[in-house]
Amino acid sequence: MNTQRILAHFQESADLKLKSGAILAQPISDAVELMFGALSNGNKILACGNGGSAADCQHFAAELVGRFERERFPLPAMALTTDTSIMTAVGNDYSFKDIFTKQVQAFGQAGDVLLAISTSGNSANVLAAVEAALEREMRIVALTGKDGGALAKLLTDADVHINVPHARTARIQEVHLVTIHCICDGIDVALFGGEEE
Repeated sequence: MNTQRILAHFQESADLKLKSGAILAQPISDAVELMFGALSNGNKILACGNGGSAADCQHFAAELVGRFERERFPLPAMALTTDTSIMTAVGNDYSFKDIFTKQVQAFGQAGDVLLAISTSGNSANVLAAVEAALEREMRIVALTGKDGGALAKLLTDADVHINVPHARTARIQEVHLVTIHCICDGIDVALFGGEEE
């Protein structure tokens, strides 16, 4: 493979991260505040997404239940992307659109937060999960790309939209990962104190 093509990937990724930082710092801070408030009140965070976004959900939940960069007690977070028996049963008996909705209805409570990740903002099962979460008086943190899609239109003023200003899925996912790390760090600092860098 041409090394210039590889370098171009790195350059585009770095450029987008720097551009996104200025745009997304405030909504990421708002997401930290929302999640900190929920966790402080004994609530939990549920996360849903497809494909690479599903992997991001699992990564996020693992950082909270395990640890991010400091030793601390486990924080209640659950990726709705991991129970294959639930997902295949619901997908088979109902539809693929319902694989996250049923779990939100089963586990979500008022005051909980749903982390909804969709690079397009148009994933039908994520949209359905958001609608179910709003019905249960949960708050939403949405990670999207492009123009935010239909997901952006579902959010209320009490929710947080973190929209990466790019059209390429791989680049959006790279910024989503940095965003997740920023949120995990922010939650740790908010919950346990320490110097902010």
